Amino acid sequence: MPNKLTIALLQLSVGREVALNVRRAADSVRKLKVDNPRLQLAILPESFNAPYGQEYFPKVAEEVPKGPTCQSLSQLASELSIYIIGGSIVEREGDKLYNTCTVWGPDGALIGRHRKIHLFTMSIEPANFGGVEFDEAAFLSAGSEPTVVQIGQQKIGIGICHDKRFEELARIYRNMGCTMLVYPSAFCICQGPMHWELLQRARATDNQLFVVTCSPARDNMSGYVAYGHSMVVNPWAQVQREAGEGCEFIVEEIDFDVVDQVRRQIPIYKQRRTDVYAKARFDL
Repeated sequence: MPNKLTIALLQLSVGREVALNVRRAADSVRKLKVDNPRLQLAILPESFNAPYGQEYFPKVAEEVPKGPTCQSLSQLASELSIYIIGGSIVEREGDKLYNTCTVWGPDGALIGRHRKIHLFTMSIEPANFGGVEFDEAAFLSAGSEPTVVQIGQQKIGIGICHDKRFEELARIYRNMGCTMLVYPSAFCICQGPMHWELLQRARATDNQLFVVTCSPARDNMSGYVAYGHSMVVNPWAQVQREAGEGCEFIVEEIDFDVVDQVRRQIPIYKQRRTDVYAKARFDL
């Protein structure tokens, strides 16, 4: 059986109407499936159903899996018999809000729910890239569990945007047997030129696996401007595909034999000196 997976990254435009955003995403996935019958996995951006911003979080929050966005994704996955990594939405549970990625199986079942573990907080001074401040923690609660889903023959680790800055999470996923990491990401435009590609290539070479990110399309008139440039990085840490800034869809075949090739030819996992690492404290 071929060790391959055909995926689609949907770098979608996101407006203020949740229902319209969800309908646009669903219609786009349907068209991609018609044009690419072998499509097995569709990946949506972080905050694909509403603008990414603190003022929107409480207004657009919904329950998982009972909310309207979740129900639409469940029905879509079942209709097309594909897997869907549903970017992220704001999840409401009791009095808490989470930035949550849902993953849906071809039968419409919820097979994964990742609550963003590392909340995005930054305060870049005006002298650096124009300055920007953001604090997810002021409105959102952090998740506390890694999320691995089985898609076909592969184990795939899920993170959301800022999660990819933390190599410890990626290492946990590698130890759990993952061959691909997926990070729906509304990475901000000020960080994008510096760190977007760098972080993905770093996680790929550290763990010798595929790293996939899916961003919203850039909207320079929005309060929070996403960087765009949705990307597939292979286990050699090469950029295999990259989108531009605007609304754009990428369909790509992922060959997981490359993971085995890289890990066999450069066997760093077997060469790790955990006996040495254990002598030091890394949690300071």
